[in-house]
Amino acid sequence: MDLGNYGWLTTIGTLPRMVSEALNLWDVEEKPGGEDNPEILKWAQEVGGDVAASYDADSIPWCGLTMAVVARRAGKTPPANPLWALNWRNFGQASGQPDLGDIIVFTRDGGGHVGLYVGEDSTHYHVLGGNQNDKVCIGRYIKERLLEARKPLYMNAPATAIPILLDSDGRRLADAIGHA
Repeated sequence: MDLGNYGWLTTIGTLPRMVSEALNLWDVEEKPGGEDNPEILKWAQEVGGDVAASYDADSIPWCGLTMAVVARRAGKTPPANPLWALNWRNFGQASGQPDLGDIIVFTRDGGGHVGLYVGEDSTHYHVLGGNQNDKVCIGRYIKERLLEARKPLYMNAPATAIPILLDSDGRRLADAIGHA
């Protein structure tokens, strides 16, 4: 998998499990037009419950679905109604300053967006998530749109679960404790 300028994610050590699981979905994309990507539809079945019963087309926003399947695969429990991005404010515990692997929830007209924090530059958070340009990838979201950051509940948080400083293109500058 080619992560471009985010290739540093493969070299920094043990990643938070949710980041590893999301990277396993890298480049999965929805089908154009009336077709559906069967892999995305399978995620709904894997999550189960109301999600499996109601999610039947990849034209339905799927950022919350992506986080739900990532959370399940990482041994975490998604919030109730995980398809609604804003419901991810009920996941884990509040984290304040996001760290690598934290869920971050954003506002947008008509709802929200949810993904995983992989870093930040001076004006934007860099987010690993689904339904970003119709695929699983990393996108930049202006900091003013951040509604809440939520930390997964860890038995032992990996050493890489720290704030990550990036340039606007995703190249790693340093982290909050001064390692390059």
